[in-house]
This record gives sequence, C-alpha cells and structure tokens, in this order.
Amino acid sequence: MSRAAGLSIGPLVVYGRLGKFTWRMCALVLAAQSILVFFGALVARAVAAADASGPAAAYLIVGSAVALLCLAAAGLMRSPAGVTLGWLIQLSCFAAAVVVPMMALVGLIFTALWVGSLVQGGRIDAAAPQ
Repeated sequence: MSRAAGLSIGPLVVYGRLGKFTWRMCALVLAAQSILVFFGALVARAVAAADASGPAAAYLIVGSAVALLCLAAAGLMRSPAGVTLGWLIQLSCFAAAVVVPMMALVGLIFTALWVGSLVQGGRIDAAAPQ
C-alpha cells in the first residue's frame, strides 16, 4: 500500500499521508464542499437578518472561515494533518445544521464522498504500479 504509517480505522485514514490519487480525490471533495459551506453561511446570515434571530454577521464570518478552511485543507492534503483537518471539516458541516438544518444533508453527502474518496482512492493507490 502506498500510504505511510499513520492513524487509521480500517480503510479510513484519520492521520497520515495519503497516496497520490487519494489526496487528489479528497482535495477535490473539500474544494467542492467549500462552495456549499459558503452558500450555507450566506443562507444563515440572510435568515438571521430577516428574523432578527441571531448574530447575522457572525454567521457569515464563521461560515466563510470554515469555507476558507475547506480550501486550506484541500491544499494540505499532501501532509498528514490535511486528512485530520478534512475530518474536522466534515464534523463542522454537521454542526452547522444547528443554524441551517439543510447543512445536515450537505454534511451527509460530502461525508459520503469523503469516505468514498478515502476508501476507493486507497484501493486505487494500492493497485497502481509504483
């Protein structure tokens, strides 16, 4: 297998270096997720401003920061910490469902893509000639 030693649970890497194909797939998932996280931040801000139910500016700032963190994690996929940051982003997507309930669906979809990228990418990297 082309993965370096790291922390993994079965085929899922939690911390460690990924193979070339795997980190590219994971980076693509995080880059796409950043767009939807930013749109979720815009929705949270608009709903909070319309209802006066929460700090609208804070929702936009925190959501934008998470979207930028998605892009940073995509860039860090070559390093061992990038995978861990990717997992934390998946969790933060579910946490955002407290403010915007549809973010739970976004979290489910992108977590499935994330897990699929780790599993299938690992298989492809293992089968690829070195």
